[in-house]
Amino acid sequence: MQTLAQLDNSELIGVTRLQLSENLTRFPEAIFDLAESLEILDLSNNQLSDLPEDLHRLTKLKILFCSNNAFTQIPTCLAKCPQLEMIGFKSNQIAKVDERALPLITRWLILTDNQITKLPESIGKLHRLQKLALAGNQLSALPASIAECKNLELIRLSANKLEQFPDVLLDLPKLAWLAFSGNPCCDARDQHEEFKTVKFADVTLLEVLGQGASGVISKAQWIKNEFDFPAEIAVKVFKGKITSDGYPIDELDACLATGEHPNLVTPLAKISQEDCSALIMELIPRDYYNLGQPPSLQSCTRDTFTKGQKFNIQQIKKIIEQMDVLHQHFSDKNISHGDLYAHNVMLNQDDHVLLGDFGAASKYGHLTLKQKQGVQRIETRALQFFIEDMLSLCDSCDVNSKEYAKLKQRI
Repeated sequence: MQTLAQLDNSELIGVTRLQLSENLTRFPEAIFDLAESLEILDLSNNQLSDLPEDLHRLTKLKILFCSNNAFTQIPTCLAKCPQLEMIGFKSNQIAKVDERALPLITRWLILTDNQITKLPESIGKLHRLQKLALAGNQLSALPASIAECKNLELIRLSANKLEQFPDVLLDLPKLAWLAFSGNPCCDARDQHEEFKTVKFADVTLLEVLGQGASGVISKAQWIKNEFDFPAEIAVKVFKGKITSDGYPIDELDACLATGEHPNLVTPLAKISQEDCSALIMELIPRDYYNLGQPPSLQSCTRDTFTKGQKFNIQQIKKIIEQMDVLHQHFSDKNISHGDLYAHNVMLNQDDHVLLGDFGAASKYGHLTLKQKQGVQRIETRALQFFIEDMLSLCDSCDVNSKEYAKLKQRI
């Protein structure tokens, strides 16, 4: 992170990325001095409520993040920015998205945790749109024009006011990651009365093991283990009342409704109190590692992988066979995982799969047969993308094998 003093003293000339968080109430004019180089501008965690009309002077700007500010609407000046394709206004007070506010080249739009009641019909003109995050708003319906967003691959709609399931999404040809829990159109949450509840004071958090959109996972140990749970545990502490994927209570509901499976991390108990919401799970053995890494700014919706990471075709086949079994398990339970990604898969040296993170999971048993089949197609598409990613990691000596060809046919 840079400072306003550095900016004002012309110490940042030539930078491609600028991040300022100094309780700003006005857009610093000195940012325009970086117009010849600036590609990423992050003004999150300030007190901004507007942007200058001539923002388009930043002719190379591709990415703009303005999360945790005081915006009540999307500034229409964004539409004039010639290369702006990634936009983030998470956790503001936005109630309105003007028909003319968004650049037609928009590829990534994050409007999580606002007060938006309606999307503009013009969203159908965003033909490059791949990622659309809208969880935690006041949407009661989606515009029919979203059917024209043929490149849309990921959408988050949880924790809104949708009275009916948005059928318009079911025919989008590339949609693979869908989350819609926590809406009026959803089935009631199960009580899961058999699931144990413990107090936060019963555990002590140790080192952080990882974190995602919905929470932080830490190794933990018991102070008081009254239910005789395994000694080694992990605790996932949820990030607030609404996360990027929706309500933590819906994540817990879907996780428990899915039930136990040898390829799923086993939940043990929940922590539910006014100042903390968390899930206690079995600790994943140390020999497991993340199969992939989350998407980058460049890949947008697709996972990234360690340079040089390779598997032989037999390993890939074994991994995919386990994912197939999991996929069928979810389907049998009428649950969409919503986040079927390599970065949510843990793998050990025996190529045993453990899938985690139910933050984007949604139950769909209450939907019509046609809607169920549509949701299942979307989830199957995520599995196809997973297979495509795995084949991209295949040893070159195996790409001409029959096993490779057979898996390739599923893409």
